Order: sequence, then structure tokens, then C-alpha cells
Amino acid sequence: MFLIAGATLAIPVLIHLFNLRRYKTVYFPNTRFLKNIQLNSRRQSQVQYKWLLALRLLFLLCLILAFAQPYFSQNKQGIAANRMQVIYIDNSASMSVKKGARTLLDAAKDAAQQQVRNANPGTRFVLLTNDKPDSYQPLPADKVLAAISNTNTSAHNKTSDQTFGLLHSIMESETAPAADLYYYSDFQRNSFSVPADKRLTENVHFYNIPVQAAVKQNLYIDTAYLNSPVLQTGQNNQLIVRSRTTGKIEGEMPVLQLSINGQVKSAASIKPNEKNESVDTLSFQVNGAGWQRILLTVNDASVRFDDTFRITARSAPNLSVLVLNEGQANPYIQAAFRAYNGFRITQMNTNAPPTDLQEYNLVILNGITRMEASLAKTISAALERGQSICIFPGRTANTAALNEGLQQLADLRISRLDTATQAAGSLQQGSPLVKDLFERIPENVQLPVANWHYIIDAGLSANQQSVLSFRNGAPFLASYKPGKGNLYLCATAIDQESGNFQNSYFFVPFLYQMGMQSQGGNVYAITSGTQQPAYLPMENAGERNMVHLYAPGIDAIPAQHPNGAGLDVFVDQAVQQAGFYTLYAAGTDTVQVALNAGRSESALETWNVNELKSQWKGSNIHWLEPGNAGKANAAPGIGNFPLWKVCAILALAMLAAETYLLAGGFRRQATAAQ
Repeated sequence: MFLIAGATLAIPVLIHLFNLRRYKTVYFPNTRFLKNIQLNSRRQSQVQYKWLLALRLLFLLCLILAFAQPYFSQNKQGIAANRMQVIYIDNSASMSVKKGARTLLDAAKDAAQQQVRNANPGTRFVLLTNDKPDSYQPLPADKVLAAISNTNTSAHNKTSDQTFGLLHSIMESETAPAADLYYYSDFQRNSFSVPADKRLTENVHFYNIPVQAAVKQNLYIDTAYLNSPVLQTGQNNQLIVRSRTTGKIEGEMPVLQLSINGQVKSAASIKPNEKNESVDTLSFQVNGAGWQRILLTVNDASVRFDDTFRITARSAPNLSVLVLNEGQANPYIQAAFRAYNGFRITQMNTNAPPTDLQEYNLVILNGITRMEASLAKTISAALERGQSICIFPGRTANTAALNEGLQQLADLRISRLDTATQAAGSLQQGSPLVKDLFERIPENVQLPVANWHYIIDAGLSANQQSVLSFRNGAPFLASYKPGKGNLYLCATAIDQESGNFQNSYFFVPFLYQMGMQSQGGNVYAITSGTQQPAYLPMENAGERNMVHLYAPGIDAIPAQHPNGAGLDVFVDQAVQQAGFYTLYAAGTDTVQVALNAGRSESALETWNVNELKSQWKGSNIHWLEPGNAGKANAAPGIGNFPLWKVCAILALAMLAAETYLLAGGFRRQATAAQ
């Protein structure tokens, strides 16, 4: 209604025009004097009425704007309501770098909170972090401020493309046609994409707010692993530690320190090579049995989150291995397990096997050319309980006797014998025997060769997965899952006449991994954010005996999924803070796991803002300083002074000037004219 009142601006104009039409005839005896008076009077009246008209128009205009300002605010809020307001705060580990006395995350949170406080009343925001959003729906200012205050450093990290992808999914679910994204980050090179993907910025106004520090150098522990698959009690164990550096480390290089259960065991000086890498071997001994908490630390002062690496290992796990030989005992199998005290090996003949295999973690059938029905029944029961079975067949022309036993275990059969010498052509990296077993497989490693091998046919119910395959795709070593346990079948025997698998790079590690699968892991060094599970053997898992995760002040139930005769427990979905944790459920042994922060944030190299500006261009791309981010969507006004008050003051000033002209200014001018 007050905008409609703007029509009153025509009133002073009409008065002005009406006054100009009014005139008064003055009679003078001399027309020369009359002409002079008319000329002077017209000039004076024109000047006086123009100023008066201007003041009256400005007075009414300021008055109308003062009362109509709420309409403009509502209109602006309506536009903002149609555009979703989204704030992304990068709370990855690299934001824990300090700039002065405060971290980059603290600076980003302060700037974001100032932005929310300066926003138009009623504005709602969606807050995004590297964790899941606090809410997928826009929240009012008070709840957003509380959520920002509670934002802490996270072990997870999102790339800029992932953030845009999440933003578009939220826009779609909220049916928002457009959005304003305020991006508070240190703009790390490994997480912020360059150049810009125009498809991701469609219908998005992108406000970049860099929060950066000058720290570029960093030394961190990249990974560490035991040189043996089990931790041996009373003997020397070796721990391989790989460290990396970024930038130039000034002063003395940090010292690497090894502690076990809180006691310092060893230390070494780090000496990076030309590739900024350092590989150190630390020797140590443990005297007690059970779980050991291994902690590696470096005294690097620039960044703290990656200065520690944690490992939990169970010493003297007492893994039992039963080897059933059809003929003589195999020396390669004996040598593989007797090299470490963590395994207890028992040798028997297939003619007199035990009736119950429950006490054994791994059962190996060596050199068999037949399988009696009683033995097949015992093996099948072990597979149902979740134990691991490995079969190395012997060479025979009568494969029917061997197939009778295999058919009782799974939908397996040997179709024929191939006497051609062939080498394995591929290694399945995703196989449980390979994954998480090798820190790195050497380049150009030689795969094993078979002088003869069986052609194995498997049905769909056998769930075949080749670990090693020949060039034609036939399995060299394959795993099958007919029950809860794992059945491994090799296509050839393990002796010098059959090939060189027993001398290959993979033979001993594969046997260790087979033996540890049924008991669960004996070494844990889980990286947060990778969703790497910890396997716990557990029968009859249910709601009443779910696995709990314990730590000081923490009792959580992590995500867990059945896997064979146990559970895969995803620790990093329940907690993010790096540290040592305990897993326990009724009827199971206590398991210690170590959770480490991801190392992707350790490379502190960030994008230069000027370089980013040259790559991210467009009318919808904006660059702001953290101190100015709060003004990006501030309410209209001059500073913190509302606009309607400014208009009211100006209206009063115009009224005072008009009063001055009417009361005094015209009278003095008329006197001067007379």
C-alpha cells in the first residue's frame, strides 16, 4: 500500500504547474518598466519553485521508502528462500593446522557463524561438513549456529566434486531451483578439483572463502607393518616403518620412537632419500601373550594428527594347523609353518583322520588322489562351522575317486588332466588372500609355473573366485564358499615335479592367511574412512550378543555384517578419533583394534588463490575473504543501521529545508526583488 502511495509524488508537480499558471496584471504608465518587472519576476519564481518542488518530492520519496522497506526485505527474503543457502566447512585433518594461536577450522567456524548472524531474518541454511550433514533440510539460524559450534576435526575427507554432488542431491530432494554455496576450506590440492567442472556449478552461486596458513612442510608416518604374519613371544620381531616428508624440514630430522603397551622399546633417526621417503626397520621383543598395543610416534611439530601410527597384534595366537597326507609329509608345508612359533602343526594320514576338526584353524589335504565318504563328511562339517580347508591334489589318471569327494563338499569336479607346462597369468588383487596381506607386491614379480594341472569345473553354487589364474582363465588356485568357511583348491601338487608354486613369492603368505581366516585377525591397523572391517569369528550372532566397541567414555555398537562363521565389524563407522579400541560380544574373546587417521591430508600443499581464480571463472563464481564472508548475504542497511531509519531522517531533513524556504527564504528573496 505504501508503494501505491508513491502516486502522491504527482501532487507537488501539480501544485507547481498550477502556481505557474496563476498570474497578476500590474498596470504601469511606462511599458519599459513593465517588461523589466515581468522578466525579473519570472526568473525568480522559476528558481524558487524548482527548489521547493525538489524538496517536496524528496520528502515524499524518503517517507514512502521508509514505510515500504519491509516489502523490499520480504521480497529479498523470498528470493533467498528460492535459492537454497548452503555452508560447507572443511573439517578435514589438514584444517587442524594452526595460524597463530588458532586453527584454520576455528577461523572458518567464526567466519561462518558471523555470516549466519548477518543474514536476513528467517534465512535458513544447510550445513555441510566432511561428515554427513547435520540435516538434509534447511535449518534456522539458531540451530545452524549450534551445529557450527559442535563441528570438530573429522577423519573423513570430501573432494570438491563430492561436495557439489551432495549439494545437487539435496537441491533435488528439496526441489530448490538454485543454491548459494559458501565454501570454507584451505583448498588442498588433493581435494579441490582444478579446472572447474561447469556441470557441477549449474544453478549454483559459488562463494569461495580460502582459510589458509603458511605451513607447507610436514613429516608423517605413512604406514607400518610386521615383517611376519604373527607376533612371536620371546623372539625378535621386526616392524617395517615407511615415513614421508613434504616440503623442506628445517633443523634436525625428527626421531621415530616405538612403544609397546606404554613402554619405549626402540628408536631410530629418520633419513629421507631423494624421493622424500624413509624406510626403517625396528626390532623388538614381547614377553607376554595376548594383545599388544604398538605405538609409533615422531616428534614433528608442524602437524600432529599424522605423527602417530597404531598397530594391535596378538602374540602367541596358537593357530592350529592339521595336515592330512595321503603319502609322505610335505617338507614345504612343514618349513612354512615351523618358521614361526605362532602356529602348531599336526601331521596325520588320510587313512586315519580325526573325527572332529573343530580345534584346527586350517586343514590341509596334501597329495590326495581320492577322498573317502567319511573324510568328505568331516570336511563338509568343518566348512559349515567356518573353518578353512586347503586341498593340494596328487597326480592321478583316475579322477573319478577324487571327484566323488569334491562333489560332497561343493559343486566341483575335475574334468581332465593337462600335461602342458603353463605359468599363471594373473593375480586377483581383490581376493581375501591378497587384499590387506601384502603392503606392496613387487613389480615384475614372477607368478608360479605348473608342469601339469587339472582342469577344474565349478557350478554357480560353489561361488568360485580365482586367486591365481592361467592365461586362458582356468584357475591355478581358487577359493570356494560352499558354507561359512573357505575351501581352497589348487590345480596342481606342491612338489618339484609338479611346478614351483611352493617356491614362489605367494606360497607361504597364502598359507598364513588361510590359517588366520577362521580365527580372525591377529594384526589390526585400520585406516579411518576406508570402511575396512575387522573380522571376528562368532557363531549364532544375533541382537542379544552383538559386538560392542569400548574405549574410555565410549560404548558403541558399530555396523556389523555376517561373513562366513563370523562378523565383519566396521569400526570406523562408529568412531572417527584415532586410537585403540576393544571389541567384545558375549561368548567371544576380546579383540583389540587400532584405528589410524587417513594420510591423504598429510600433504599440506594448497592451491594458490590467484591460480584458482584463473581456473574457476564465471559470473556465478565469487571470491571472498573470511572477514567479508559475513557481508555476503547481510540484511539491507548501511552498516548495522536499518535503511528505514536512514530514509526517515532524510525525510525530516527535506521537510526542514522546505519549511526554511517557505518561512524565511522566499520572504527575503521577495524583499530583495522589490
